[in-house]
Amino acid sequence: MPIIISLLLVYFYFTSVYNFVMSVAGWFYRVPLFDFNIDKRKFLILIPAHKEDSVIVQVAKEALNQDYPKDKFDVLVIADHLQESTIRELQMLPILLIKLELEESTKVKSLNIALKQYAHNYENVVVLDADNVMEEKFLLKMNSLHAENFVAIQGRRAAKNKSNYLSFLDGLSEEINNHILCKGSNAVGLSAALKGSGMSFEIVSLTENLSQMNSVGGFDKELELLYIQKGVKIKYASNVVVFDEKISKESSFKNQRKRWIASQYFYLSKYFWKGFNHAFRGNISFFNSAVIRNIQLPRLVNIGLALALLLLVSILSVYFPDTNLFTNHWVVCCVLLILGVIFSIPREYWTWKLLTSLIYLPKIFLTMFLLLFNLKNANKKFIHTPHHNND
Repeated sequence: MPIIISLLLVYFYFTSVYNFVMSVAGWFYRVPLFDFNIDKRKFLILIPAHKEDSVIVQVAKEALNQDYPKDKFDVLVIADHLQESTIRELQMLPILLIKLELEESTKVKSLNIALKQYAHNYENVVVLDADNVMEEKFLLKMNSLHAENFVAIQGRRAAKNKSNYLSFLDGLSEEINNHILCKGSNAVGLSAALKGSGMSFEIVSLTENLSQMNSVGGFDKELELLYIQKGVKIKYASNVVVFDEKISKESSFKNQRKRWIASQYFYLSKYFWKGFNHAFRGNISFFNSAVIRNIQLPRLVNIGLALALLLLVSILSVYFPDTNLFTNHWVVCCVLLILGVIFSIPREYWTWKLLTSLIYLPKIFLTMFLLLFNLKNANKKFIHTPHHNND
């Protein structure tokens, strides 16, 4: 028993210290400055839409409302398995449209088809989800950052909806990830994480990297690694915002988290030894993205298990006082894990709604913990998470 407890303690010390350090580092992140008077590059805004009839028309309309020269950007909707009525509505808009009926739909396939057809006409490309709404100056800000020779940029994904406890906590989880995986990473000189949408790239580099991929789930994780192994560090722009619909239904939450967790461990196994190889060659950013981040359990699962193990060793210490169960060390791990989260919560989330939503955390913890034992084949087929206009 002490040996097992010791091994678990090593893991929880690693994950608690890592998240605490990155959380603190996030406070030293420097917000980008912009120059709006520079030459305007031509952007292509890509919106893959797989069975997203309920949201895609409004999202396409919103994407056109950029404070950017109209002749310097185009919106391209990749319509995969959309209804004919939706297609007709989209055709009435001043956008580009590709109609697809893929047998096995993935975002990588859709993006590759679009880039093969249109990449030569543009300098930069923005990738959105079918529910995303960009802030008005999104392209202006991205243009400024690309002019500083940033090749790959992740904008801040912020919650578009917070009306029920699940969407509120989903938005909070996104912001904690923004702080730890993006702000903290950039602050210590590492690459920020890619999030799958709200991203802007130099179009030649994106075309080259995506052409090497056949990812089913979690394409952003592999795309991030392909950039980093070539020496490109992902820039995080906390003040370039895209509003993202958050999960408000339990069934959608399970599907989404199952897909995320499965892809995380799939890419951990695929790039594990390559991660160590890059570490020995000095590419710590690749090692961080390929191994250190992916080897960790989901944050809420870590906290829940750490607290449960602290309770267990405390009880065992009463009945076996001569056994060294490192109770004090477990307290340290729990404190660091919780502080790492607290330091990452933005001011806007410190409301009464945060306190009332916390009562649902045990239920969410149990859901995510059980998902760990139900990941078989989850990364071998596309799991669609439907979006809606509101909660």
